Amino acid sequence: MTLSNLLNNLPHCDATAAERVDELLKRPGMRIERIVSCGQASPAGFWYDQAEGEWILLLTGSAGLRLEHEDYTRLLVPGDCLDLPAHCRHRVEWTAPGQHTVWLAVFHGLDCPWPSL
Repeated sequence: MTLSNLLNNLPHCDATAAERVDELLKRPGMRIERIVSCGQASPAGFWYDQAEGEWILLLTGSAGLRLEHEDYTRLLVPGDCLDLPAHCRHRVEWTAPGQHTVWLAVFHGLDCPWPSL
């Protein structure tokens, strides 16, 4: 067993930084990723539409998350979490520029009985 810290080894964060995705754990029906954003947003007109559910937790920074069926952007701050069911179309409107926005994303299968938060 290896002890690690999700907030260690963050990539350099400036206007040229690319979003970084690290797969932390993968098991049948489940995958956990750390996503580090530095001012990125979803491309114009793009919506995530995934066959699996995604539970997200914002660890640092801030972000604007838009769900297609809502007419507003949700403000996410550290500690906020949300369970997005499969095929819930969503997009990242913005992440805080010049600072790390660190997400923990748990992707789960369609048959997972977890309740929405």
